[in-house]
Amino acid sequence: MDDFKLNFQDTATAFADKSNLDLKEKYRMFKLMNSPVLTNIGVKLTNIAFRLRLPIKGLIKKTIFRQFCGGETIEECNPTVEKLGQSNIGTILDYSVEGKSVDAVFDSTKNEIYRTITRAKEDPNIPFAVFKVTGLASYEILEKASGDSELLKTEATEWEAVKKRVLELCEYAHSLDQPVFVDAEESWVQNTIDVLVTEMMEKFNRKKPIIFNTIQLYRHDRLEFLKKSHEKAKASGYILAVKLVRGAYMEKERERAAEMNYPSPIQPSKEATDRDFDAAVDYCLENIKEISFVAGTHNENSVCRLAEMLHEKGVAHNHPHVYFSQLYGMSDNLSYILADKDYNVSKYVPYGPVQDAIPYLIRRAMENTSVFGQMSRELELIDKELKRRKI
Repeated sequence: MDDFKLNFQDTATAFADKSNLDLKEKYRMFKLMNSPVLTNIGVKLTNIAFRLRLPIKGLIKKTIFRQFCGGETIEECNPTVEKLGQSNIGTILDYSVEGKSVDAVFDSTKNEIYRTITRAKEDPNIPFAVFKVTGLASYEILEKASGDSELLKTEATEWEAVKKRVLELCEYAHSLDQPVFVDAEESWVQNTIDVLVTEMMEKFNRKKPIIFNTIQLYRHDRLEFLKKSHEKAKASGYILAVKLVRGAYMEKERERAAEMNYPSPIQPSKEATDRDFDAAVDYCLENIKEISFVAGTHNENSVCRLAEMLHEKGVAHNHPHVYFSQLYGMSDNLSYILADKDYNVSKYVPYGPVQDAIPYLIRRAMENTSVFGQMSRELELIDKELKRRKI
């Protein structure tokens, strides 16, 4: 076996498409986010300013929005799509509007997702489309449907409308042969999302992976869920397609479990999450002919491990059933260096009206502050590149 090593400290490759000004702005933003106190203050002030209708949209758009979002419209994202594509990195346009409760908004979101699916089909730089079911349905109806509660007549009508929106999007993606992710949500609404997505996979993944479910491995039951999903796919004759992530709602999950006095669905430790994430990757790789998977992670150890396993097993770096994915604005050292070695890599690029993207941006800020060392690592790499450039 020839010597194989990925150098994720290669900042020249990681930041090759960033100007000196881009790097300095990125450094300033991450420096602020590295402070939990400043992050909390910023989140509170932003929420207050929007409630009071203060004119801060321009400031938000030029700072944190610019770092983590592609624009307010698909068209505004075009330069980002093109720039990432020049570095062999795919874009996943993620319309970041969620948590609404009006049918007109849900239908508007569905129509926007149609446009992202169409845009993806038209551009080889966009390998996947994506949507969140909470962009198409209220939390209340999803929670009630997930709990197997009997729905009132009006609720039953609303639920049928939700299922119709999901079916129409998946049918459209299938008609274009365009793969699409369905993102994971909180545990109390995820059960019904799993049922919906499984039905869509069974219907549309007969010949190739089109519909992808998302599995959050910070839940202690998800590794078993992955294996059961695979068994069902084999028995029913379709390809299982999954995006593997650690998870995005840990604090909320634990708080709700404590408040409502039920066992937390979250792993007891980060080590347990890491163990199950690696085990899920192993399982998918062992069944690569029957499972198409995306490793959505910013964890350098996980990325190294999968890349090395592909190399050792003689699996092509660009095998169509294996993708790496990171969020736009983060972990460029992973994305760009993997892409430089011809692995399949994509970036989630959120977009949407600035005010509608605030919940997403707040999650990014809070998560990155709470993930031990994440911001420090980002800062160290940017600082290293600034010094290399003698800036």
